Amino acid sequence: MRHWTWLAPALALLLVGINAGATLSPPLIGVGLIGAVLAAVHHAELIAHRVGEPFGTFLLAIAVTIIELGLIITLMASGGESAATLARDTVFAAVMIILNGLVGLCILIGAVGHKEQVFQQTGVSASLATICALTVLTLVLPNFTTSEPGPVYAPSQLGFVAVVSFLLYITFVAVQTVRHRDYFLPDLAVIANNEIHAEPPSNGVTLISAVLLISCLGAVVLLAKALAPPIERAVAAAGAPIAIVGVIIAGLVLLPESVAAVRAAHANRLQTSLNLGLGSALATIGLTIPAVAALSLAIGLPIALGLDVKSAVLLFLTLVVSTLTLGTGRTTVLQGAVHLVIFAVYLFTTVVP
Repeated sequence: MRHWTWLAPALALLLVGINAGATLSPPLIGVGLIGAVLAAVHHAELIAHRVGEPFGTFLLAIAVTIIELGLIITLMASGGESAATLARDTVFAAVMIILNGLVGLCILIGAVGHKEQVFQQTGVSASLATICALTVLTLVLPNFTTSEPGPVYAPSQLGFVAVVSFLLYITFVAVQTVRHRDYFLPDLAVIANNEIHAEPPSNGVTLISAVLLISCLGAVVLLAKALAPPIERAVAAAGAPIAIVGVIIAGLVLLPESVAAVRAAHANRLQTSLNLGLGSALATIGLTIPAVAALSLAIGLPIALGLDVKSAVLLFLTLVVSTLTLGTGRTTVLQGAVHLVIFAVYLFTTVVP
């Protein structure tokens, strides 16, 4: 266990205590928040490696989702009606960051260093099919239902979509980790799995990581609550759309997985990069939307899920291009460049709608 993995949560909790008595500067709170997020994901991955699959996958996804939910719910509660689209913006931002920014960067870096890279098409196609279904059901269909006016679901519809989204994600996890695990593994991993993965941590280290993980998650939620007003004021002062807040949250939550995915692509392990990226996208939609929907129904938080026309066009373009790019089992520089261009357009049109 590296020193920063316990220093980061300790610093975050210290900042929480200090901020309770005196207002700290937003950059300092942001540093503590980022450190707590990185440490939380590290400890979740360590525990996941110890308990194995499929429980490890559930643990890591739940840990990341708790972080994201803490940020989303805190900003929604403080923003009221004006933050009704925050969950939608965050989930959409995560999908665009992963399918265009992260996948494009991994393909480009891998292609520059290794020319053409290969991966298991069967597993990636299954991931994309699940992502397509979840994104359309949660982000597009609300625009076309008639029980409630606007881009929102009626309470019964919201509950139904939340349940089926969660069940679809659970089904995917079962397929990925139990029934067809070999579809998502590199060729070498099927033959020599023990040579690729490090030795599991001891029970003592796992227990320490569990305590630190809980500390990190608590610190993230409390620091996010303190950081919410400065973020909203900064976005309003810049005259930027509220959707920028969703991009910030998604980028923050996906930072650890993104770094790991890029490093794997550089090491010619594109399969690992795609598993990390697509798995994060599925967890973001399949767990965040049901959880936010449940909280919305329980405490009456307003929530609007339907995308506007511009965002829906970019989403459909992303899904089509992703299907074509990842439909052959091989990637080149051109495919990475196409995804990065779409990602650049998404960022620009978010700031300048």
